[in-house]
Amino acid sequence: MLKQTLLKATEAGAKVLQEYFNGTFTISHKDGINNLVTEADHASEKAIFEVIKSNFPQHYILSEETGELVQDSNVKWIIDPIDGTINFANGIPICCVSIGIEQDGKMIMGAVYNPFMHEFFFAERGLGATLNDKAIHVSDKDNVGTSCLVTGFPYTYLDQPNGPLQVFDRLIRAGIPVRRLGSAAIDLCWVAAGRFDGFYEHKLQAWDSAAGFLIVEEAGGKVTDLKGNYYNPYQPGIVATNGNIHEELIRWIEGSM
Repeated sequence: MLKQTLLKATEAGAKVLQEYFNGTFTISHKDGINNLVTEADHASEKAIFEVIKSNFPQHYILSEETGELVQDSNVKWIIDPIDGTINFANGIPICCVSIGIEQDGKMIMGAVYNPFMHEFFFAERGLGATLNDKAIHVSDKDNVGTSCLVTGFPYTYLDQPNGPLQVFDRLIRAGIPVRRLGSAAIDLCWVAAGRFDGFYEHKLQAWDSAAGFLIVEEAGGKVTDLKGNYYNPYQPGIVATNGNIHEELIRWIEGSM
């Protein structure tokens, strides 16, 4: 019942994305001129909520646009109704619905759906990860120098050592390809599918990574914070890799290479 509700909720949100994509909709701003929220974000979130609440009205919900709907429950739904809103608002089809389910403080299930590329990623803890119901696995690259990486940049830069631009500069000056797609959830799923060998980002929210990090782990990859410590989606920094290049990529991020 939980899995079926997750799949149905993800599909409901994605249907809204398809209805609004390349159409006319209102756009407003959060904290920064390019930190957007659209009419479609709210409509997708509403559709997702309706599915969840019709089946599990007692469950806790954390969603990007609404925030926390606190319930006395050991199950929490962590929702991004559109991950990649700037892409979506500009007609770029690299965007998705991302929903993770946490139980007793541990992520147990995640779904990421990009309806424009017809790619539905899913993982359940201990049961592996799939793309359109077919098993996926991370790549087997064993060094950063021959890897293809992906990252993202926050809308406001933190004044910190080895920040996003410094790490990016270090890697590309060494000739290492680093891409930027504009959707952390898709970045993580593409690591899980072996398209990228590693992903790092300095500042994410829980809804950006909750589903994707479980999908990476269940595809055989490794996910930590920027220092190589245990990862949880409520802290900002993340490194997700195929596992083979993990420690080396962290050294690149720290500037110790």
